[in-house]
Amino acid sequence: MNRLRELRKERGLSQDRLANEMSINIKTLRRYEAGENNPRVAILIELADYFDVSVDYLIGRTDIKRKNAQ
Repeated sequence: MNRLRELRKERGLSQDRLANEMSINIKTLRRYEAGENNPRVAILIELADYFDVSVDYLIGRTDIKRKNAQ
């Protein structure tokens, strides 16, 4: 999930800090970012909400970043 890494870096967040803020295991977050594991839908929704982007943007289905953009 390259976009997750990009969004995290845009906000200046370390993996540790994001994992703590989202209550996600750091190893799990690292696997998400490395593309070794896909997050469950509930986690995708939480991450998208946290970064205020659409799930489709987060997973790379669209280049439209904002949730409510048309």
